[in-house]
Amino acid sequence: MSRLVAGRLLYAVLVVWLVSTLVFVFLHVSPLPVERVIGGPRATTETLQQIRGNLGLDEPVLVQYGQFMKRLLRGDLGDSYVNGTPVTRLIAERLPTTLWLVAGAAVLWFVGGVAIGVLGAVGARGVWDRAATVFVLVGLSTPPFVMALALLQVFGGGFFEAGPPLQEHFLRRMTLPWIALAFLMIATYTRLTRGAMLDVLGEDYVRTAHAKGLSRGRVVCRHGLRAALTPVVTQLGVDLGVLVGSTIVTEKVFGLQGVGQLVYQSIALGDTPVIIGVTLLVTLFVSVANLLVDVGYNLLDPRVRPA
Repeated sequence: MSRLVAGRLLYAVLVVWLVSTLVFVFLHVSPLPVERVIGGPRATTETLQQIRGNLGLDEPVLVQYGQFMKRLLRGDLGDSYVNGTPVTRLIAERLPTTLWLVAGAAVLWFVGGVAIGVLGAVGARGVWDRAATVFVLVGLSTPPFVMALALLQVFGGGFFEAGPPLQEHFLRRMTLPWIALAFLMIATYTRLTRGAMLDVLGEDYVRTAHAKGLSRGRVVCRHGLRAALTPVVTQLGVDLGVLVGSTIVTEKVFGLQGVGQLVYQSIALGDTPVIIGVTLLVTLFVSVANLLVDVGYNLLDPRVRPA
């Protein structure tokens, strides 16, 4: 297990380094130069040159790259072009809101999707299966922003109050955003779980467990679900990392001041350091999530354990 974790950590470091390098290239090939963003459209040539000198942009590219990587190793993501605030502080202030949003929605979509998928697979072609199929079609056909606006329109009066979530009435503030973010994902996980369960329930060892006289519930939960969860956990690891930086619609509709709102505002203002900082943050979360998925494989299915 320790060798597996060490190998995945090295892989995660490699991924972060590659993304950091691509981010550095993006910074230098941006159609809107950094000095123009900071100085504004009326800045003189002398002002632009002074800004480039202050930022070290007049140095050779390799020197700039070395300085860029040194700052990253120290955890320094630079300062915002808009207000001069360190990017790490901006992200730290917004990250708890987004983490609460993603964590709460993840519990809803994982538990709900797995439960509905298992019921649909166990009762294949029955009432539950047909109901699960209809739910999946509705969920996959409903854009997240439509669900968010519908929930806000129906339950907004007195039920939801926009604002920071880490205050009183926490559940009241976050319930609708959780449902809006989780609705599409529940449909996806229902379909994924149902397909995996149907494959597993047709395996020989499952039929053998039935022949030995084990109860249906024990066979489904202990022998079927454990093996079927492998692809579901894989998808969960990817989704958790990606959603940290892609909650823009939900946060915008419900007025939550999270990382998604920060990205939206930074793109509108051309605040490149903040965009780069969030990109690296998402990369880190995806790498950590994949590491946890690989470890989870060994707990769910002994067949994938390394020799």
